[in-house]
Amino acid sequence: MKKINEVVTLLLLLSVLVTGCGSSVVNGKKDNAGEGNDAGKTITVGFSQLGAESDWRNTNTQSMLDAFDGDGYTLIYKNGQQKQSNQITAIRMFIQQEVDYIVLAPATETGWDSVLSEAKEAGIPVIIVDRRVDVADKNLYSCWVGSDFELEGRKVAAWIKAYTEGQGIDPSDLHIVNIQGSLGSTAQLGRTRGLANAARENGWEILAEESGDFTETKGREVMTSLLKRYDNINIVYCENDNEAIGAIDAIESAGKKVGSDIKHGEIMVVSFDAVNEQAIQYAREGKISCIAECNPLHGPRVKALIETIEAGGTPEKFNYVDERIFSSVPDVNVIIVDGITYTVDAPPETQSAADASSSG
Repeated sequence: MKKINEVVTLLLLLSVLVTGCGSSVVNGKKDNAGEGNDAGKTITVGFSQLGAESDWRNTNTQSMLDAFDGDGYTLIYKNGQQKQSNQITAIRMFIQQEVDYIVLAPATETGWDSVLSEAKEAGIPVIIVDRRVDVADKNLYSCWVGSDFELEGRKVAAWIKAYTEGQGIDPSDLHIVNIQGSLGSTAQLGRTRGLANAARENGWEILAEESGDFTETKGREVMTSLLKRYDNINIVYCENDNEAIGAIDAIESAGKKVGSDIKHGEIMVVSFDAVNEQAIQYAREGKISCIAECNPLHGPRVKALIETIEAGGTPEKFNYVDERIFSSVPDVNVIIVDGITYTVDAPPETQSAADASSSG
């Protein structure tokens, strides 16, 4: 009887060992034997958002929350509060919790190699959204979803060029200040580069570049300071809606008029995102002369990429979202960038209409 009990015990131990060795990596994701692709499996997604600095960011977060609300998914959401260190901590927590996927909206482009290597070693695919990451090994993440920020900047620059040429304004008479986004972010780098290249090509003067951190408060603060330093500003290039709202408040508080008639002393404001309702209203009124859309609705796209990986497929590395450009200023109906023609649309009547158009 003692020998029979020893045999049974040995068989049980062998069973445990075999089961414990059943974890492998398939298509870059952990597949636990016996449950990896079962139809009833709940997929756990860890989402590290960089913060809540703008209306665009809040809409982006809500899109992710909505996309993974039930339907076989569990979402663990962590707000990084604008600190990369918080995001790195969150990713390591996701790895410890053995989530199935990690979604990262990075605060900055650099400094991710170590923690993404840890995720790769754990067999957890990482999907980057919005801003990009600059890592030595591009295989540390599965794919990226977001906007072509430099193209957004070039669209706005093309609109400025078309409008001012149509008004007979000499390029040397354009005196621009750039209220930049959070320095080092992909959006800031791309939008700043789009303007800088256009200014160099067209002979525009950029008086100053200062960060407004994508916030209304900082946008107002920076614009107030710039108005005291320069008396010839006629174009304000704000790298998001919130900065534009703050800048407009500062301009009007200084007794100046916002609008597109820079020939007669108005100060033109251009912007990005087309998410904030007040900014859209300003675009309808002509206080914001032009807004390049930045599509925040990444949730459904990320979900589709996860489903592709779950099915054994390999998603495209870079996935760009479709975006438009809005203006209520007459006379510029189209712009051309790199030989491609883009229609300039009237600002949407409501924010929900803008969101609906972005979801395509």
